[in-house]
Amino acid sequence: MRVLGRGALLVALTAALTGCTAEVGPEVEADAVGEAANAIEKANALHMNALHMNALHMNALHMNALHMNSLDPDSLSAIRDPSANGDLAREFIKYAVACALPTTKSFEFVWTDAQNVEHPESYPGVLGLAPDWATQAPGLTGQRMVSACLAALTNYYGQHVLVSIRAPEAPLKVIDPNELTAYPEIEGAFWGNLWGDTPYLHACYNSDTIANSRSHMRDCAAGHLNPDNSLEECGPIDIVGPCDTVCEAVNSETGAYPSCVLHPGVELSPTEHVITTALP
Repeated sequence: MRVLGRGALLVALTAALTGCTAEVGPEVEADAVGEAANAIEKANALHMNALHMNALHMNALHMNALHMNSLDPDSLSAIRDPSANGDLAREFIKYAVACALPTTKSFEFVWTDAQNVEHPESYPGVLGLAPDWATQAPGLTGQRMVSACLAALTNYYGQHVLVSIRAPEAPLKVIDPNELTAYPEIEGAFWGNLWGDTPYLHACYNSDTIANSRSHMRDCAAGHLNPDNSLEECGPIDIVGPCDTVCEAVNSETGAYPSCVLHPGVELSPTEHVITTALP
């Protein structure tokens, strides 16, 4: 199956020895990424401006179900907006669909630009972190996992970088040791809820791999280092510090943090709805 969308996910699924492979990237420069059974190595290029806009204005994208019959008027207006804000809204929902829905589902709609040209869009599911979202509002687990996924796939530069995203449970549980070998450098972890009463996103970093992450143009776990040595966060992603101070130690079998503090410094209860990222 191959689905093309504007500046978006190019997904091609083919059989492989341990599961399937997914090719994800922009139309003109696809990145080969592998899905090791239930775990996916995925290109990330969600621009922080798209994440930032929708974190601040989530009322424009509050959805009951990811199909056209369930979207409220504000959501429809946001994704059909021909302006630059519409581009950001479409980029956001494109990645939300990729995180939430499985490969058997997609989200389709049409919008019209300022020249009255229609643009049919088809955004494929990839990871299946909230599969029920196709027919109903996501529960707390789905909201948190999709939010963590969006944060993990955000790139400060809007660049595609191959990254292994992991969690303790399916569908992101790594069961192929080859993936752990190919992506040994744990970058950090992401968690949050963009659909809660008070939207939030947190990130932590692995102190030992900051230089490696930045060399791969991955800045959102540790922060973007400005020329004056000041740190800049990626939009609304709150960097809470080193992962070893807020998360349970990485599980050697899954290569993922089992849990992290829900709100460091405020609420010390743990959450298991965490996505870990790793790089070569």
